[in-house]
Amino acid sequence: MSTLFLRTLREDPADAEVPSHRLLVRAGYVRRVAPGVFSWLPLGYLTYRNVESIIRQEMDGAGFQEVHFPALLPREPYERTHRWDDYGDTLFRLQDRKGTDMLLGPTHEEMFTLMVKGEYSSYKDLPLCIYQIQTKYRDEARPRAGILRGREFVMKDSYSFDVDDAGLERSYLRHRDAYISTFDRLELDYVIVSAQSGAMGGSQSEEFLAPTESGEDTFIRCTSCDYAANVEAVVTPPQPARSIDGLAPAVVHDTPNTPTIATLVDVSNSRDETRRADRPWEASDTLKNVVLMATYPDGREEPLAIGVPGDREVDLKRVEAAAHPATLRPFEESDFPRYPQLVKGYIGPGVLGLAGGGSIRFLVDPRVAVGTAWITGANEPGRHVYDLVRGRDFEVDGEIEAVEILEGDPCPRCGSTVEIARGIEIGHIFQLGRKYAEALGLTVLDEQGKQVTVTMGSYGIGVSRAVAAVAEQHHDDKGLIWPREVSPADVHIVATGKEDAPFEAADTIAASLDAAGVRVLLDDRRGVSPGVKFNDAELIGVPTIVVVGKRLADGQVELRDRASGESVDVAVGDIVDRIIALCRQR
Repeated sequence: MSTLFLRTLREDPADAEVPSHRLLVRAGYVRRVAPGVFSWLPLGYLTYRNVESIIRQEMDGAGFQEVHFPALLPREPYERTHRWDDYGDTLFRLQDRKGTDMLLGPTHEEMFTLMVKGEYSSYKDLPLCIYQIQTKYRDEARPRAGILRGREFVMKDSYSFDVDDAGLERSYLRHRDAYISTFDRLELDYVIVSAQSGAMGGSQSEEFLAPTESGEDTFIRCTSCDYAANVEAVVTPPQPARSIDGLAPAVVHDTPNTPTIATLVDVSNSRDETRRADRPWEASDTLKNVVLMATYPDGREEPLAIGVPGDREVDLKRVEAAAHPATLRPFEESDFPRYPQLVKGYIGPGVLGLAGGGSIRFLVDPRVAVGTAWITGANEPGRHVYDLVRGRDFEVDGEIEAVEILEGDPCPRCGSTVEIARGIEIGHIFQLGRKYAEALGLTVLDEQGKQVTVTMGSYGIGVSRAVAAVAEQHHDDKGLIWPREVSPADVHIVATGKEDAPFEAADTIAASLDAAGVRVLLDDRRGVSPGVKFNDAELIGVPTIVVVGKRLADGQVELRDRASGESVDVAVGDIVDRIIALCRQR
């Protein structure tokens, strides 16, 4: 450490929001270059390469073959799959000196597809699984959390190519098993959840999430069965249509000063003409119509209305996932003058739903089932309509998963309750199907000599993100606590004191361990206090710490376990064998 390019920091970086960002900067692993762009210092790059090595070993062990593509890519293949536009502002676009459009690769489905198309033409060549570990670029609007959400990051992406869906299923399960082995070796706590494919396309999709409070993904898991899903992928069980026979007719009432659900419920329960005889009105009896502005990749804007029960909030991420490739934003005050039919605070289905004669597309959450009656806006200031029934009094243009999922909601699979948790996406696997093969003309001859379109799978692991995920789950208030396979070293030897003997003994121990293949970080700095050295050792997070100091006079050194904090005295002559045994246990 007297020559190591390393500077630890006592204070947290001002922009650090999550533990991994704070600790990786303080421990001298990474440094910010620009928003969402980081450099790796020696200890950080050692750790990153250990993670990359584990991933590569598991991919190779599963029989997948490594290739490598450029990050600078031509526009044309991405136009053929429509992703030149679908990616929107997330794509880094540029031109070469001749004015040719290029991009920095956000992901490489097109390149993999074209590579296989250029080399293979028969069913005998398949199945095939190939992968790369490579830098990706996405122009995140709000890069945050250090290397967890950056504009430049490293990803392992692999792709399977099969003749039919049965082959795709086998390739998918092979990747799933390889991911389980990978994340087990990284000592990550993870959950496999159902997910949406988003810009990737395809059918079945699962995410590997590392549960942590700082995670950006919200997911649910059942308290009884093994169901787990990203909230964006939760599907509400179909709601049966209800009979409209005998339902009260819709009636409009004056409801002044009721622009919110709470005020509407209060007024409805306080007035004779609107009060219910059987029970009080509740927020769940109201239909809240939320208007959003949708922007499509071609720049076109149009409003989209979402109807949800009044006791629920619209989850913009869930709606946006279903509305892809459009991006959504809340309807703003400046938007209302362009749509005078929308009366703020009193919007109702009368002006919504193209199918019902309205002028704005209207989708409802599945909880707004056919035959259900609602209190909702009458499209006039200070007026609401009561007992407005879907299927009798208004029509919709479709259903959309829109409401925020709450703790205690019923499990879509077994009906028991669900709990809410947060996690970091560390891996994602997709059954892409034939989307990219069809767009780019990837076909092979089958056994009957017929041209068939190849079916594909796509499988990603965030390599740089995995470093941060491990840090999120393996730290305490003193610093990082790396699993041994991930750690930049197996043992951190700390020499203390002013005499030469501890430094000489530490150097001898380090040389013996190094000769035995043990990775050693040696704190041989002179003139640095023991307290500073111990703080650095705890911050850096190597799993085993050896202190060579004043106990050396008695032939002893201190062996500390970074995770448990436990320490024991070990004879100098035994310490090398003791550490080798610890490393072999792993």
